[in-house]
Amino acid sequence: MTFFRSLAAQWVRRYRKMSIQMVLSLSFTAVAAAGILLMGVSFIWRFSAASEQTAAENSQRILAQANLSLDSYLRRMMRIADTVYYRVIKNTDLAEGSYVEALGLLYEENRDDLVSLAVFDSQGTAVAAVPLAAIKAGADPAGSEWFQAASRNMENLHFSTPHVQNLFDDPVSPYRWVVSLSHHVELTRDGVTEGGVLLVDMSFSGIEQVCQDVTLDKGGYLYLIDGSGELIYHPRQQLIYAGLLEENNRAAAGYRDGSHTEEFQGQSRQVTVKTVGYTGWKLVGVAPAESWTVSSQLFAFGLFLLFFATFLMAFLNFLISARISDPIRRLDKAVKALESGQEVEIEVIGCYELQHLSRSVRSMVSTMRHLMDDIIQQEGQKRRNELEVLQSQINPHFLYNTLDSVVWMTEAGQQAEAIQMVASLARFFRISLSKGRSIIPLSDELEHARHYMNIQQIRFKNQFTTKIEAQAGAEDLYTLKLIVQPLLENAIYHGMAGAEDDGVISVTAYREGDNLFIDVADNGVGMRPETAASLLSGDRPAVQSSGSGTGVRNVHERIRLTFGQGYGLTILSEPDEGTLVRIRLPALTRDEAAHCQQEGDIL
Repeated sequence: MTFFRSLAAQWVRRYRKMSIQMVLSLSFTAVAAAGILLMGVSFIWRFSAASEQTAAENSQRILAQANLSLDSYLRRMMRIADTVYYRVIKNTDLAEGSYVEALGLLYEENRDDLVSLAVFDSQGTAVAAVPLAAIKAGADPAGSEWFQAASRNMENLHFSTPHVQNLFDDPVSPYRWVVSLSHHVELTRDGVTEGGVLLVDMSFSGIEQVCQDVTLDKGGYLYLIDGSGELIYHPRQQLIYAGLLEENNRAAAGYRDGSHTEEFQGQSRQVTVKTVGYTGWKLVGVAPAESWTVSSQLFAFGLFLLFFATFLMAFLNFLISARISDPIRRLDKAVKALESGQEVEIEVIGCYELQHLSRSVRSMVSTMRHLMDDIIQQEGQKRRNELEVLQSQINPHFLYNTLDSVVWMTEAGQQAEAIQMVASLARFFRISLSKGRSIIPLSDELEHARHYMNIQQIRFKNQFTTKIEAQAGAEDLYTLKLIVQPLLENAIYHGMAGAEDDGVISVTAYREGDNLFIDVADNGVGMRPETAASLLSGDRPAVQSSGSGTGVRNVHERIRLTFGQGYGLTILSEPDEGTLVRIRLPALTRDEAAHCQQEGDIL
């Protein structure tokens, strides 16, 4: 059961992957092939039955002809026996004459079919015999089967099975095969009748010749048995007597006249039986099953026709299904092209239902295009607004902190440091403006970071050192502006809190493949990994305070809004081990940056 379920599931999966043309072709071909196969099996079955019937009728006709020939031969022998009895024995008194001369004349007239004629009295003593007269020493005519059968059934003629003539001395052919016909007769001696037996030895070659002249289809053969199944003639009689071959003659003796099918020694055979009149003998014709079943050549021809018809039907079905499915396939191709973003015109073709579907798809595509244009326009505006909000969150935040530091230093009488901070602030904002561009060279972004750190180092009185560099291969790349400064701010207010004089903040830019990485690292107090992860979470409350992580999250969101979800920040930190914030950006060249700036129009 599990196997069939698995097989069914496999076919269902294959069916779902098939095209409608393939489904139609296979369906039509399967139905046509099933019909052709059914017709072919029916034809073969009817042909086989007709062949069997024809073979049976042919065998019966041949056996009927053989029966006529054999019956004619036996009737001739019976006429000879009647002639001997009624014209010779009945008309001759043994006290006055002899049967020898008359028997001799009859023998000469039929010598081709006769071996000998003999008359015996009731004691088995030879009264007359021609042409053989000397009885073999030790022979006992009265004890012979033919003599006993004639004495028991006086009204009938009796035929023996073939045997070697062993009653008379035959100097010419001592081992001649004969069939003996015996009949009870009444002998007359001095006017007194007494019982006797007439023996007519027929040459077995005459019966053998009749049977040998019969030819059955395809290796079939004919044999002759008596009423009890004893073989009288068989084409391989000597092999059977020698035990080298077997025949189903005993079973055939029980068959009625007609054709029968039997299994013998593992082979199927058609057996036809015909009873020979007056004798009780049976002619048995045997034909192998191959003589009436479908031949291998015919089967191969039928199989070829089946395959050819199936192939022809498959080809025609393929053309027809292609004609039917082509409009559907073209519509499906057009829909797939639309899914990939291509501009495709939907054709209105095919049958009525398909035309209606094509018009509906065309209308739907037109509506979707208008909706998509509206959505793109709305999303563009929304994106510009979001970026502007994020940008506005960064600049006022930094400006507030810097001006607060300038006020503090001025009040403390540190005019030189205040002047230097204001100068750095001016250069900082000049780079921040960047003529309205949001994608700037990496060198400008790093310069912007240096001015910011100059301001912060003055404010914090060199409590930490700063290292900002770009490795080879990254100098000429472009980046989104104002993404390093918020991270440096977070490193100062969070990582360097409580630091003495050994604080280090480093910025390293490098390229790996198609990506630009900017690492902002500090050796400050660090934080727990879950706290670091929460800095980038949108669910974290936006607390506007120094080191709260608002700037970090804004940078992360700006990068993802600009370049996609695959880019942004990664924060790695452990308590007392410092923090590493890694910026991942696409490695943009000058032309790519210009193209991106032009397409976005929002950066």
